[in-house]
Amino acid sequence: IAVKDPTAVERANLLNMAKLSIKGLIESALSFGRTLDSDYPPLQQFFVVMEHCLKHGLKVRKSFLSYNKTIWGPLELVEKLYPEAEEIAASVRDLPGLKTPLGRARAWLRLALMQKKMADYLRCLIIQRDLLSEFYEYHALMMEEEGAVIVGLLVGLNVIDANLCVKGEDLDSQVGVIDFSVYLKSDDDIGGKERDVQIAAILDQKNYVEELNRQLNSTVSSLHARVDSLEKSNTKLIEELAIAKNNIIKLQEENHQLRSENTLILMKTQHHLEATKVDAEAELQTYKHSRQGLDEMYNEARRQLREESQLRQDMENDLVVQVSMKHEIELAMKLLEKDIHEKQDTLIGLRQQLDEVKAINMEMYQKLQVSEDAMKEKNEIISRLEDKTNQINATMKQLEQRLQQAEKAQMEAEAEDEKLKQEYVNKSESLQNEFSQKEKQLLQLETDLKIEKEWRQTLEDDLQKEKETVSHLRIETQEIVNLKKEFLELQEKNKQLKRICEDQEAALQELASKLSESKLKIEDIREANKALQGQVWLKDKEATHCKLCEKEFSLSKRKHHCRNCGEIFCNACSDNELPLPSSPKPVRVCDSCHAILIQRCSSNVP
Repeated sequence: IAVKDPTAVERANLLNMAKLSIKGLIESALSFGRTLDSDYPPLQQFFVVMEHCLKHGLKVRKSFLSYNKTIWGPLELVEKLYPEAEEIAASVRDLPGLKTPLGRARAWLRLALMQKKMADYLRCLIIQRDLLSEFYEYHALMMEEEGAVIVGLLVGLNVIDANLCVKGEDLDSQVGVIDFSVYLKSDDDIGGKERDVQIAAILDQKNYVEELNRQLNSTVSSLHARVDSLEKSNTKLIEELAIAKNNIIKLQEENHQLRSENTLILMKTQHHLEATKVDAEAELQTYKHSRQGLDEMYNEARRQLREESQLRQDMENDLVVQVSMKHEIELAMKLLEKDIHEKQDTLIGLRQQLDEVKAINMEMYQKLQVSEDAMKEKNEIISRLEDKTNQINATMKQLEQRLQQAEKAQMEAEAEDEKLKQEYVNKSESLQNEFSQKEKQLLQLETDLKIEKEWRQTLEDDLQKEKETVSHLRIETQEIVNLKKEFLELQEKNKQLKRICEDQEAALQELASKLSESKLKIEDIREANKALQGQVWLKDKEATHCKLCEKEFSLSKRKHHCRNCGEIFCNACSDNELPLPSSPKPVRVCDSCHAILIQRCSSNVP
């Protein structure tokens, strides 16, 4: 007979009991009026059966005083998986009369039934098998398919309205015992199948209406939210429209004001332009009369000023470049001095290391000579031992010959032969002992020779390493010599650059002196222009005769005007000429005040 798994039998029994309790609760609630109190017996039996189902396969938890099993741990996980369960968990923790985790679990089941969400909460818990494995064994009811079936059966309890008082009830000390007499069949149950069919149809209609009501409530809430958001956006848009209208009215008023101001400004500017045009034409005529004679001198002075300013700018740029080069050279010299000091320190350290290496080489050379002397002595000892072994071999051959002779003479004298044999045995034993001793000495000498060879090899390796270090030091000294040469070359370049800098400074001084002279010349020209600005030219009709010779002006006798005293002379009377540094040609000078005369052509233009 196949033995059934006891845990599977327990799960099947609990599933059947859950089916019976849920069915009996729904039927009795429909007949009783669907609103149940906490004292209703089928409801109490349902909670007992659910408690047994949740306790099945629960792992034992260790505490400080004893071992206990509690279903509050897995039920507490529901608030993490289903956010709507946070309210139930918080209200269960805040109940004052509950002291044990089992009492909190019983209160949680009653509140979930009143909310009609017990199936949803347990379904979220069953889906997370990895979290349930911390509280239940692998063969527990909640870990197998029976748990999902029970969760599906709990959906039917949504037709029941429960009104339970959890606050005053003693849930910690209740004893959960299943009353099987409630679920036994009777004759009345057999005759009430039609009533069950009607009740099932009514329940289906109620479930459909409740689901439709839920959907309608969700759509109404979403529509309310949309209406609120649209009203808020509409009010904002109305406010923005009013603000925009006010801004448009203000901008229109400002536009009218600006247009009126613009027309007034245009009228004023037109009148001002007409007046300024008349003044400008008069000033232009006078300016043209006074400008032509000074254009050549002004252009020449301006050209010289541009050349001098260009030269000065070039020299200033060269000076800036030279100063920057000088700073760079000084920085390079400082860095080179620092590097030279560092390399001198390293050179001193390398020399000390070289002296130490030389001393170590001398010691190693002396040790090598001592080891070579010891090797020579040992070679001599080995040669002596080889001679002794040759002698022993020769004596052995002689003894063999004697032995052969003794064997031949054995027949002649047995007594003498025995004596000789005894002597030969004694001698051979002594010779063998001496030979074994010599072999031991030879082995010892070979080991010593190997040790000496190894020591010599190590000394040669050390000597090779020292030679490599000496070669590295020689390379570094050669690099230091090259650095010294480069330093000397840089010093020579620095001296050359200093000389160039001094030459350029002297050239800059010369240029500065020339620039000062050109500034003085420009100031002379400015003074001449200022003197000319204050004079008033006579008209051609009034100036008809020379002031000195009183002859009438003509094409041969041109007019010359003194810019200081205002007198007019002809070219024959104003023969005095003076050279100016700012002018390439000599200028005519007044006879009375010795000021510069300006020629006037017949077209009344200066």
